[in-house]
Amino acid sequence: MSMTDPIADLLTRIRNAHRAKHDRLDVPASKLKLEVCRILKEEGYIKNLKVVEQKPHDLLRIFLSYTKEGAPNISLIRKVSTPGRRVYRGADAIKPVLNGLGIGIVSTSKGLMTDRQAREQRVGGELLCEIW
Repeated sequence: MSMTDPIADLLTRIRNAHRAKHDRLDVPASKLKLEVCRILKEEGYIKNLKVVEQKPHDLLRIFLSYTKEGAPNISLIRKVSTPGRRVYRGADAIKPVLNGLGIGIVSTSKGLMTDRQAREQRVGGELLCEIW
């Protein structure tokens, strides 16, 4: 099975696992997915993550987090840039997601970062996804 958009696959798996009220999920690991999940953890959208080393491919184990009421911490997770339609933004064009309540993940020349970090460092890049 060839995967054209591994990030869309990752976001969909997270969304589905939340809907099914799972505590954790495993996805095939990659550097890009690891970076996306690191940002999600830093921003408080997931509890934790770890790389499970195994043959033939390492797994990324993502521990999901919920509110006290049991609602997922991620209410919406949306892919912005797709293989068919890449979305690039200059530093000035990166807008806050949901007036700053959500985050955008931007792939820049300095690596993956949140929309806020990209604005602070004045770097543009590809807007991968938005989460709130």
